[in-house]
Amino acid sequence: MPELRRDTIIGRWVIIAKERGQRPYDFVIEKDKTKGGFCPLCPGNEHTTPPEVLAYGRPHYSPNGPGWTLRVVPNKFPALVIEGDLNKRGEGIYDKMNGIGAHEVIIDTPRHDETIPTMSHEQLIQTFWAYRDRILDLAQDSRFRYIIIFKNFGRAAGASLEHSHSQLIALPIVPHRIQEEIQSSLHYYEFKERCIFCDIIRQEKSQDIRIVCENKNFITICPFAPRSPFEMWLMPKEHQSSYVSMDDNQFHLLTDLFLETMQRLNKALPEVPYNYMLHTAPLLSPFLQHYHWHIEIMPKVTTIAGFEWSTGFYINPTPPEESAQFLKEITLE
Repeated sequence: MPELRRDTIIGRWVIIAKERGQRPYDFVIEKDKTKGGFCPLCPGNEHTTPPEVLAYGRPHYSPNGPGWTLRVVPNKFPALVIEGDLNKRGEGIYDKMNGIGAHEVIIDTPRHDETIPTMSHEQLIQTFWAYRDRILDLAQDSRFRYIIIFKNFGRAAGASLEHSHSQLIALPIVPHRIQEEIQSSLHYYEFKERCIFCDIIRQEKSQDIRIVCENKNFITICPFAPRSPFEMWLMPKEHQSSYVSMDDNQFHLLTDLFLETMQRLNKALPEVPYNYMLHTAPLLSPFLQHYHWHIEIMPKVTTIAGFEWSTGFYINPTPPEESAQFLKEITLE
C-alpha cells in the first residue's frame, strides 16, 4: 500500500508509492551527449567572461588569465544585477522592488571533463572555501539578506554548460522556503527546547536505516520524507546555524564526506543529473539555536508534473530506507 509521509521540518507531505516498482537498481539514466566546441569556462578563455571576483592557485600570473585552480566570475546573464537601489514600492495590493542582487559563477575546476565524483579532495575543498569567502564578502552589502548557493549538473537539472560550476545568488529578501524551515524549526524549539535537525540526526543514528555515510563531524542521510529517489541531506553533527562558522578542520571533513556521498551516488546512478543547494542562516542572523545549516542533494530521476504542481505533494516510488541501504552497500575503489 502507498504511504503518506510528512516532512518533520516544514510539514510537506510526500507519497511513497512502492507499488510503482521503482527499486534503486531499476533506474536507467540517459547520459547527456557531449557538446564539445568552445567553452567560456576553460583556461585560456578568461577574456570571454566578466572580470573575476575571486581566484585560487594563481600566485605568479596576472588576474583574468590562466593558471587558476578555481575561479569566480559574475554571471554574464544575471538573474539580478548588483548596481542600483532596491526602491521598494507598492502598486495597489501588489509589492515590488528593483531586481538588485548578485549572481556569480563558481568554476569548480580548470579541467573541462572533471566532475565532483572524479575530483581530488584538494580540488573540491576549494569550492567549499569559495562559498565561504564569497558569502563573507557579499554579506558586507547592506542590501542583501540571503545568499543561496546551488549546483545544476546535467541538462535535465538545468545546467546549460558542461564545465563543472556552481552558482551563487545574493538576494534582497530571505526566500520563502528558507523562511519556512526557520519558522518551523523555531516553533519546534519553542515547544521542545531542542533543534529539530539535531533531533533528526540523533534518531537517524539510533535507527541506522537511512544513513548513507558519516564521519566524525558530518552525516549524510536519505530524509524520512524525500521528494525523489536518492534525495540526500548532508549535515554537521554538532549544531551550527551558519555555514561560514566552520573552522579549517571542519572544511576538510565536510569535503571528505561530500566527496564520498557524490561518489556513492555516481556509482549507483552513473552521471545522473542532480541539483544541490546550500541552506544556511540569513546574513543578518545571530547564532540560531533552532536552525541547522545543511546541503540538500536532489538527483533528477523523476518528473514533477500536474499533481505535484497542483498539490505540493511529491510522489516518490522508492522508500528512502531502500535508497540509503543501496548507497551504503556500494563499494568505492
